[in-house]
Amino acid sequence: MSTVPALFRHLVDDASMFPPGDLPLAEAVAGHRAHRRSPYAELVGPFVCTDEDLVKVAAEAARDGAGPLEVAVVITGGAGGIEPAVRYGDRSHDVEVKAIEVRLRNEDDLSRNALRVVRACDDCLDEETAYVEVGLDGAWERALDVVADAGYAAKLRTGGLDAALFPSEIQVAAFITACLDREVAFKCTAGLHNAVRHTAADTGFEHHGFLNVLLATRASLDGASQDELAAILASRDGDALADQARELSEDQAVSTRRWFTSFGSCSIEEPRHDLTALNLLEGAS
Repeated sequence: MSTVPALFRHLVDDASMFPPGDLPLAEAVAGHRAHRRSPYAELVGPFVCTDEDLVKVAAEAARDGAGPLEVAVVITGGAGGIEPAVRYGDRSHDVEVKAIEVRLRNEDDLSRNALRVVRACDDCLDEETAYVEVGLDGAWERALDVVADAGYAAKLRTGGLDAALFPSEIQVAAFITACLDREVAFKCTAGLHNAVRHTAADTGFEHHGFLNVLLATRASLDGASQDELAAILASRDGDALADQARELSEDQAVSTRRWFTSFGSCSIEEPRHDLTALNLLEGAS
């Protein structure tokens, strides 16, 4: 029986090679292997790497002899980079591509860009999941329509190395509502290392909490308005949020995670420690 509650299983994708973690490749792969052998292994999702690093990640996975590494591949070159990454995964014995993640280029016609991406995915994806980062500027909802029509998932950037990269709670609420209205699953990336909304002491940036996003997703599924979602996303009361999470039934947790699938984090330890401190996850060394 899993010691990781359904609400948190495979919630945290291991993006330890990405800023601000920036672990060297060999250290990142070794750390991921250690997480996947730990008592909290079911908290951890796939290893995230760029398509530029995919061959090197496969070589490192082969070197450690621990079997194929499940990876989510961030495509750096637009739609044209999707098929090479997927085909490499099909041929490799050392990596298993579970998902590809692609960001729409900043163009006036986002929906046309989205169409290029989904057509590239249609040509080569089989069991893999595609996450399309539509952004929150311009006609992003029309681009999301294209993603929805194609049956793929969306990706939301919730932070980064600049304050401008952190969307407001109103924007995140609008994104969640738009995804669920279209029956589009989504993941988040960047700036979501901690469970609860807070102001970072070192930068002053306003960080969203992944527990806030989980509960806002649940509330949206239960018919809450965007303003109600924004209030949940703005909450800094970790104990109250934890109590709400504990009150969810197994079915509610599973259905929440059907739509909010995961988030990428350069740290596995930070979300794990937060969940442990809130008594939502058993402590494990």
